Amino acid sequence: MLSASSDTQVEVKFRDKTKLKGNITSVEPVMFHLRDSKSGTTQSIAYSEVDSVNKASGGVSTKTWLIIGGIAAGAVTTWLIAKPAVCDGGAQTRGIC
Repeated sequence: MLSASSDTQVEVKFRDKTKLKGNITSVEPVMFHLRDSKSGTTQSIAYSEVDSVNKASGGVSTKTWLIIGGIAAGAVTTWLIAKPAVCDGGAQTRGIC
């Protein structure tokens, strides 16, 4: 499903094997409009010309960084809570203590 989003870059692969990267600016019943990321020009593209549309790979998204940060924060918090219980207040000197 296509949606217009100015912050999501997509890569359009055409049936003739050419590719174009840009942002979808609007979606209509028989076509969509793509703003070229390099030139800034907008072009209308008929669905019949398109082989596939995928999110362009351009690094790691903000959502991914937030998930990684949440996992790291959870791991640190768990370690800070679990270590004193596992290590018995410092009485044990083996393993992770």
